[in-house]
Amino acid sequence: MMKILFLDQSGKPGGAELCLIDIAKPYSDRCLVGLFADGSFKNLLQENKIPVQVLATQAIQVRKESSFAQGLGSLGQLAPIITKVAKIAREYDLIYANTQKALVVGAIASFLSRRPLVYHLHDILSDEHFSKTNRRIAVTCANRFASLVIANSQASKTAFVKAGGRADLTEIVYNGFDPKNYLIGESDVKQLRQELSLEGQFVVGHFSRLAPWKGQHILLEALAKCPQEVTALLVGDALFGEQDYVDSLHRQVSDLGLEKRVKFLGFRSDIPQLMSACDLVAHTSISPEPFGRVIVEAMLCGTPVVAAASGGAIELVEHDVNGFLATPGKPQELAQIITACLQESEKTATIAKNAQITASQRFDVTIINQQIAELLERNFGNNK
Repeated sequence: MMKILFLDQSGKPGGAELCLIDIAKPYSDRCLVGLFADGSFKNLLQENKIPVQVLATQAIQVRKESSFAQGLGSLGQLAPIITKVAKIAREYDLIYANTQKALVVGAIASFLSRRPLVYHLHDILSDEHFSKTNRRIAVTCANRFASLVIANSQASKTAFVKAGGRADLTEIVYNGFDPKNYLIGESDVKQLRQELSLEGQFVVGHFSRLAPWKGQHILLEALAKCPQEVTALLVGDALFGEQDYVDSLHRQVSDLGLEKRVKFLGFRSDIPQLMSACDLVAHTSISPEPFGRVIVEAMLCGTPVVAAASGGAIELVEHDVNGFLATPGKPQELAQIITACLQESEKTATIAKNAQITASQRFDVTIINQQIAELLERNFGNNK
């Protein structure tokens, strides 16, 4: 059986990290996850009985928008990690880079250890998310050193190829989910709505870190144009020093007079329960989303979802069939959809039911893991 060294730069669990847990689980007796930062993600891996090691002693100072000089400066910081990874990799059949910094380290370590490299692309490599330098570094590392690139959507693959990535290396595999985790009992939902004082309200939930491109401000603007009984839950927190944005959201709430209609819940671990307690989940990203985990999670909960019509979201949602699509950055249009969901509850419930059935078939983690295992076996089965 294949032994895999997974690499990830993050100490905190984002979408890419949650996806990695699912991918690594079947290999837990013969893999290691190497992290470039300590934090709650390490604890999550341990809870899932996945072997993990923190490889860096200090945080790596490269941001998505870094210039080439800053990128080169950080290579000095990366050198000890690269040496460490190359040494560990010799005990494994394969290096599996799950993030961009992991790709850079994994590429050089793959060359030094003569182990094949897989890059799992969870990003849209466009100028909205990455500097030109970072796009070039990612594409060069992938083209020269990776034997396989797994993209999490057609949107991610298209952007990768447009940035100069090799289409012949790239396969699309969507994120996987365990549908069982999203079946929440009615009594739990009722209790949660009581605890949060949501009775008699139409609750729109927004689930993502608080960041300008995630578009929480768009939802607040839309909310001001909706009937009084529509309220919003903002679930998530600022991750990467985006505190200014959080402050601006609080100001926006008071400027629009929405104090009684918006709750900031911060970071929560009971996402399926909260989604099930919502009447609608809104995804409002103003830049294209590579995949859109929250969209699928809402579908699996049986909660209707309205998503921003760009990036990976349009591969997940078919308007008026299994959800609703709104033009990114258009609060007026979003408000109309929210109000329609409130008024046409039967039609909305039918659409949510459709979504639950199709999502549990399309994104079942067992099937997704099988796709990944087959790709790895096909590409690297003879290397051992």
